[in-house]
Amino acid sequence: MAHRLRPVGPGFAGAAPVRLVFAREIAAPPERVFRALAEDVTGWTGWFGPVTLARPLAGGTGREIRLRGGARFLETVLVSEAPEVYAYRADVTNVPGARALAEEWRLVPAGTGTRVCWTMAADGTAPFRLALRAARPGLARTFRSAVTSLDRRLTR
Repeated sequence: MAHRLRPVGPGFAGAAPVRLVFAREIAAPPERVFRALAEDVTGWTGWFGPVTLARPLAGGTGREIRLRGGARFLETVLVSEAPEVYAYRADVTNVPGARALAEEWRLVPAGTGTRVCWTMAADGTAPFRLALRAARPGLARTFRSAVTSLDRRLTR
């Protein structure tokens, strides 16, 4: 059953009770990476493996995301500052135990490429927080795979 989450702002990515941070350098320049994240929302299904549906809402100020396994999110874009930061929060989800969720993508030039830093920030019930922390290794693999796939897509 879907439920509404606590609305959080951009600062939540740095202050959430659970913060999972992953980083990797890729060859694609920040401008291209930013466009893939913020402007080509439907393209997420082509490079971020768990995403089965991604579509912009409300003229690009929101998103609908569906993941393998059935998780669904209605999101609000919090920050879209090309080419450095793209962040959004989940407003509604069917994920049990979640109370607040936000993600932030920071893009830093690294030579001719980009250092991509993804922060998943969350709050929820104790079992939810424990499960999210336990999922860190799997999320790390998912991030590496997604960013590698994105890089291939952007540099071919």
